[in-house]
Amino acid sequence: MTPQDASDDSSDLPSDLPSGPPSDVPGGNRWSDLDRPPLNVASLRRALVRDGGLWTSLDVVPATGSTNTDLAARADELPEGAVLVAEEQSSGRGRLDRRWSAPARSGLFFSVLLKPGPAVPVERWGWLPLLTGVAVATGLSRSAGVDTALKWPNDLLVTVGGEERKAGGILAERAGSAAAAAGGGGVVIGIGINVTLRADELPVPGAGSLALAGAVSTDRDTVLRAVLRSLEQWYGDWRAAEGDPVASRLQETYAAGCATLGRKVRAELPGDRSITGEAVAVDGDGRLVLATGEGVQEPVGAGDVVHLRGA
Repeated sequence: MTPQDASDDSSDLPSDLPSGPPSDVPGGNRWSDLDRPPLNVASLRRALVRDGGLWTSLDVVPATGSTNTDLAARADELPEGAVLVAEEQSSGRGRLDRRWSAPARSGLFFSVLLKPGPAVPVERWGWLPLLTGVAVATGLSRSAGVDTALKWPNDLLVTVGGEERKAGGILAERAGSAAAAAGGGGVVIGIGINVTLRADELPVPGAGSLALAGAVSTDRDTVLRAVLRSLEQWYGDWRAAEGDPVASRLQETYAAGCATLGRKVRAELPGDRSITGEAVAVDGDGRLVLATGEGVQEPVGAGDVVHLRGA
């Protein structure tokens, strides 16, 4: 975790971004792993970038540190709808600055730039990570035939061997010099999805991938097109509703696909504080509501949620 113009030989990206072959490809032959072909940039641009659509540019780089960092650095000059994809990330980050890494071309690592203001009040921008989760889950179901559950606030879960495994994550960050102004700036949303990661390549035991979950297709071009089209639809509906999570059906759809609800969880909060209770709802601000043993319902807006075993 995780832009296009009309021609294939030009790029909106800074000239100092890596442009050589992925580091794991001997002799610079990007086809050395035939199970993991490179993305077809020209085809993706033809399919996704169009007049009147959300996606205004799409670029693919062989490798970079973080697509979020690269896109955020250009948030002021790029229009809404810029998409940056990396075949390999060396410094991808998840929530709480956790590292996200995987072999080249084993997944989808990309970021998108959204500028919802002034149509959407800033106080509703917190729904964007949850909206992205709904959009990604919808896109994966359509393209890969994999049921994806959402762990609040932004982990993507698949089932491997009867167990929940994390196959992806989402990281949203404010970007642009006007980020502190009401309705100004934008949001860069990074998305990482493990697509063909094999069992012997898993970084931790709790990780998974679409392939390990029995995906009917692991064609990354197909999956990326489906995810971006789904995100365009959900974002458009949410923005048309001025960010209202009820009118856009976002709140109910997220709740329906959220594996955290109805479970006993521990929320690890800033300041070394934690709360244990049953996750009973996602409120109108996108916060997770926990019912504690003391009979108190407490909303959690930020923190790390652990699904407790046997709960």
